[in-house]
Parts: sequence; C-alpha cells; structure tokens
Amino acid sequence: MLLDNQHIYAFLFLLPVVSFLYASVGHGGASGYLALMALFSFAPETMKPTALLLNLFVAGISFYYYYRGGFFNKKLFISFAITSIPLAFLGGTIEIDASIYKKILAVLLVFAILKMLNVFGKENETIKEVKLWQGLVVGGIIGFFSGLIGIGGGIILTPIILLLHWGKMKEAAAVSALFIWVNSASGLIGQLSSGVTLEKGSFVLVAIALIGGILGGYFGSKKINNTALRYILAFVLVIACFKLFFT
Repeated sequence: MLLDNQHIYAFLFLLPVVSFLYASVGHGGASGYLALMALFSFAPETMKPTALLLNLFVAGISFYYYYRGGFFNKKLFISFAITSIPLAFLGGTIEIDASIYKKILAVLLVFAILKMLNVFGKENETIKEVKLWQGLVVGGIIGFFSGLIGIGGGIILTPIILLLHWGKMKEAAAVSALFIWVNSASGLIGQLSSGVTLEKGSFVLVAIALIGGILGGYFGSKKINNTALRYILAFVLVIACFKLFFT
C-alpha cells in the first residue's frame, strides 16, 4: 500500500515543500515527487500514476496564477501540445522494465537539478517565434517520455523555451504549467486504459501537495526569492539520481 511506507511521515513532510518549489516556477513537480518516492523506496508501479495525479492538481493551480497574471502565450502552447497530448497517451500505455525506468528517470532528473540551480534561469530580451515543425518535434518527444516515465515534461520544456529564446521566464512558466497538465492527463488516461489503478492513498498525497502548490503558484507568479530552498531540493534530487542509478 502507498501509505504503508515505514518513513511515510518524513515523506509527507517533504511533499508540500517540493510542490511549493515546483509550483513557484510553473511546474507540477512530478520529477520531484518521483525523486522523493525513489528515495523512500516506493514501488515503481505506484510511482508513475501517483506522480501524474499530483501533477494534475499542482500544475493546474500553478497555471491558474500565471494565467491570471497575464503571462500565458496561447500560440506557443498550442505548437507543443498538438503532438505532445497523443504521444503522452501512447507513452502512458507502455510498461517498461523497472531497472530501465529508474535509469531514464535519473537522466531526466538532471534537467530538474539544473533548473533548480537556475542554470536555465536567464532571460533574453530578443524573443524568437517558434516554427510549427519545431514545436511539433519538441512537443512530441517530450510528450512521449512524459507518459512513459510519469512526468508532465515542463522540467524539460522550460529550459528549451529559454535556451532557444522562444519566451521569457514567466511566459515559459505559464506555458509549461498547462503543458504539464495536458500531458499528465493524457499520460494518466493512457496508464489507466492499460490496466494501471490508482490507490486511495494517492488522493491523500494530493491534498497535502496542494498546500505547497497553492502557496508556490501564488508567490511564484508574483516575486519570490527561495534560493536556499532550491539548493536544498537540488541536493535531494542529486541523491535520488545516485539511488536510481546504483540500486
């Protein structure tokens, strides 16, 4: 059972901290939740659907605040979502070996670590318009791995938007938040259609994660300096990476 973990109280304490930090930058936090679940030795078959369910609620809250702040670029979002949604569903229907799953997740966590360390945090005043084919390719690739691994893909999309100058920080956060939501929904539907079930304990985690998600989305869409907390989270993610690679 999901809540039968011997260190469940420590996990429940850290969960809203993770959701707060991710929501503050427009993310649902699936990579962080998966890292925590890996650290606390949760069963791989429960990790994917639980992380996607948490994503739906936290990313939804985050998007609401960023959208209300006027940062959402509909055209930029659509260029990625066209291919990401069906491919996230496809990825969600595929079951992969637990050892391979852990290695892929560890690689993707590197993006989360770099994001938390603000390696991708620099904006460029010159914004380029994304070409349709670029959006379709990027969205499709990220969408597939989102469903396959159980993330929303924002932790990969945000750095790409910033590195290729397709948008500014808060614009990237707003687009990524909705991107995460639709991919998480599509990936979760794909998993449920292939026989995966959600445990009742998942909804307890949702309620706890929402506390951090609501606060993170609100303060992140305004102005907040949480550098120390981000470094702590980056450290936790590094430990999770090593655990995933070598266990």
